[in-house]
Amino acid sequence: MDKQTLINHIKASNKSIKCDLVIKNVTIIDVFNKDKFVDSVGVKDGYIVGIGDYDGYQVIDGTNKYICPGLIDSHCHIESSLVPPSEYYKLALLNGITSVITDPHEISNVMGTDGINFMLDSSKEIPFDVYFMLPSCVPGTSFESSGATLLSKDLKDFYLNDKVLGLAEVMDYPAVSDCKDNMVDKLLDAINCNKVIDGHSAGFNSMMTNTYRSANILTDHECNNSEEAIDKVRRGMYVLIREGSVAKNLKELLPAVNEGNSSRFCLCTDDKHIDDIAHNGSINSSIVYAVQTGLKPETAIQMATINPSNLYRLNNKGAIAPGYIADFIILDDLEEFNISSVYKDGKLVVNDNKLINIKTAVSPSSIIYKNTINLPKLDESSFNIRINKDYSKLNIIEIIPNKLESIHLKLNISDIDSLKNNNSESFHCSLRDDLIKIAVIERHKASGNIGLGILKGLGIKEGAVGTTIAHDSHNLILAGTNDKDMLFSAKELEKMHGGIIVVKNEKVLAHIQLEIGGLMTNRKYTEIENELEKLHLAIKLIAPDINFNPFLTLSFLSLPVIPDLKITDRGLFDVINFKFIDICE
Repeated sequence: MDKQTLINHIKASNKSIKCDLVIKNVTIIDVFNKDKFVDSVGVKDGYIVGIGDYDGYQVIDGTNKYICPGLIDSHCHIESSLVPPSEYYKLALLNGITSVITDPHEISNVMGTDGINFMLDSSKEIPFDVYFMLPSCVPGTSFESSGATLLSKDLKDFYLNDKVLGLAEVMDYPAVSDCKDNMVDKLLDAINCNKVIDGHSAGFNSMMTNTYRSANILTDHECNNSEEAIDKVRRGMYVLIREGSVAKNLKELLPAVNEGNSSRFCLCTDDKHIDDIAHNGSINSSIVYAVQTGLKPETAIQMATINPSNLYRLNNKGAIAPGYIADFIILDDLEEFNISSVYKDGKLVVNDNKLINIKTAVSPSSIIYKNTINLPKLDESSFNIRINKDYSKLNIIEIIPNKLESIHLKLNISDIDSLKNNNSESFHCSLRDDLIKIAVIERHKASGNIGLGILKGLGIKEGAVGTTIAHDSHNLILAGTNDKDMLFSAKELEKMHGGIIVVKNEKVLAHIQLEIGGLMTNRKYTEIENELEKLHLAIKLIAPDINFNPFLTLSFLSLPVIPDLKITDRGLFDVINFKFIDICE
C-alpha cells in the first residue's frame, strides 16, 4: 500500500471524502462475535473503511440482505478439479470463494519445481487469490516412484514469494519421527521463515500427534470422527473439515464443533472434481449442511472465513470490518446461503450467478504440451497375477465408498468362485465375488515397475477403467475384468498424454484428455464438465450399481499413507505395518 492510498482510507473512514461503494442497511455477519447486526458498509480502494452512515459514489440498498466475507477454502489441490487456476477460479467465485490455500503437490510429483512455477504463473492476473503451501513430500513416500524429487534446497527460495504461506501437508510420519535430515531441514526452513506447516495425520494415535505438534505441524484434514478431532484440538492443532468428491468427513466431524472451540476449525475441499463443484458447490455447501445440522450460521461462516485467515496469517481477510480487504458476498438468504452477488477487492465479479467483467486468463504454455506418459512395453502378460496354491489366503483391497481409507481383506483361496476347482496358477476375475484386477504402472521414466493386486468393491462387471491421476506419485492406475481391456486402456492413455478412460471390449466408451502432466487440461471448465458427465454415464454401462465416484476412488487406492491396504507401482502396501506384502499368504 502506498502513502496516498493509506491517506484515502483514513479520509474515507472519517467521511472527509466519499467512499467508492456503500452497501446500505444490510445485515452484517460478525465473525468475531458470531452474531449479526444491521448497518451500512463503506468501501474505498478495495478495502472496507468503515461500518456506519457513509456516502459513496455507488450506493447499493442491502435491505433484507446479508453481507458476509468472501469464503476461503483452507486446503485444496486445484489439480484435482482437472483444470489449472486460470480456469478453476471462475467456478470458485460463483460459489462465493474468493481465496484458496492450495498445495500443488500433484503436479510437483510429476514435474517438480516446474509444476510449482506453472501453478504460480497460472494464478496471476485473475480476480481471485491463490495462496500456496510448498509440497513437503515429493515423492510422497519412499514406497512409490514419482516423476520428481524435491529436497529442502529446491523449496527454500519459494518462501520469498508472498503468495507462499508455508509447508504443505507433511504425510511422511516416519521421516518426521526418525528426524530424517531432509524432512527436518524442510520443517526448519518453514519455521525460520515464520510460515505455517500443514499436517496429514491419517490413522494417528495421540502420541503421533504429539510428535507432529512438537515439529510445529499445525493442521490436520484427515480426522475420521469427532473424538479424533477434539483430541487434535486439545493438542493445539487446527482441524480442517473436509468435504471432497471422495473423502467426506463433514457429517462425522461437525459434532466436535461447539461455540467454545469453533475458532480451531476450518472448512476445506481437499480434492474435488470440477463437475462436483458445478453441481454440488464447494465449502459454501458445507456451510449449508452445518446450519441444517444445528450450527449457528455465523459460526459456520466463521469456519470458512476468519478462521483460515487467522490460521494462515492473512491478517486483512475474512471479516466485514474496517481495514479488511473488500472480498465479500451479498446473500439473499442466510440459512440456504443463496448468493446474490460476489465482490473481489471491492469490485463486482458475480451477479445473479453470472461472472461479471472477467477476462479469460490463459495458462502459461511452458509445460502444457510436455509429454509425461512414458510407459514400458506392455502386453497381456503384464497383468498376470500368479496364485501360489501352497498358500491359503489372498490379500485383497476392499473399497469403502466415499472414503479414502480401504479395508485389508483376507479371503480363503478355496472360497473364491473363479479359483474353485481351477488348476490355473493365475488369478482370473471373479465377478460373483466382485473381485477384479488392479494395476499401477510407473509412467514417468518407463522403469517397468508394475504393481498388481486384487480389488473388491468397485462393482465393474465388464471392461476396464484407468487414469493417470494416482495419488500422490501419479502413475497410471487401472482396474478391470480382463487383461485385454486393461492393456488397451493403458495404451490409449499413453496416446492421449494422460487422462481418464472407460473401456469395454477394446473400445473407448468415454475419455477425457489431461495433457498437462496427465492431471489437468487447458480447456474451459464447462467443456470438462460435459466430458466428465459422459464418463459417469459410461461407467454405469460397466458398473451399473455404482453409487460413488469411481475415478477419484481409484486415484486414491495408490496413496500409501492412508490405511489400510494400498497399491503402488512396487506392489501391495500394508499401511498399518508400513511394509510391502505379497498377494498370497
